[in-house]
Amino acid sequence: MTGKQAKAAASGASSLPVPLYEHVKRQLAEAILVGELSPGTVLPGEVALAAQYGVAVGTIRRALADLTADGMLVRRRKTGTVVTGRAPQHSLRFFFQYFRLHGENGSLQRSVPEVLAVAIRPASSEEAALFSEAAGEPLLHLHRIRRVGRVPVMHSHISLVARRVPDFPRSAARVPALLYLHLLDAYGIRIAAIREKLLAELADAEDRRLLGLRSPSAVLVIREEAYDQTGALALLSEHRATTAHHQYVNEIR
Repeated sequence: MTGKQAKAAASGASSLPVPLYEHVKRQLAEAILVGELSPGTVLPGEVALAAQYGVAVGTIRRALADLTADGMLVRRRKTGTVVTGRAPQHSLRFFFQYFRLHGENGSLQRSVPEVLAVAIRPASSEEAALFSEAAGEPLLHLHRIRRVGRVPVMHSHISLVARRVPDFPRSAARVPALLYLHLLDAYGIRIAAIREKLLAELADAEDRRLLGLRSPSAVLVIREEAYDQTGALALLSEHRATTAHHQYVNEIR
């Protein structure tokens, strides 16, 4: 996202507009989390960063202060602002890769999501109760798969109240890869809390087809409720993953 895009997103028609410094902070944090800014990197000065992102120096200063408080950056006299290498991998303050399957050596895996289908369907009575909506309320449903390299490791069914996300892409190819980021940028929906229930189940036919599993095989099932900044349920998801070569890591800070 360029500085102009960040300004446009911050001033969009969202009911809860996102401060511009948050957009800058997320871009810097993502660069750190994915390794584009490696530990020990000295960032350009505030004036240079402001020019790079097309924002005021005060906006940059606030973004850097927040990232410093989060431990991702450190200020050093005579050196400047330095990347620490202590980035939290699962903080909900960052929305880039909410993905907790790690490699067998414990390393965070960079996964690539692909949306398989987008559909509108009525909420079941159970879903409606969770979303505090009437039964039959239209839900936007996404079916998505994640791959590490070319290997499929997880597929997910994700539901949102369609009314809350008008103009959401209906073509699978146009759905943004970073869903949490899109919800914040386009609709002002910030994912602030997540509740998960973990289960182990036998892989069903869909699991075996999408994840390349034999029968019988086990899958890790993560039933997830994601809540926004007001405490309302924003997403209802079920993730089904193979852990043959990965491990699930839950980090609490």
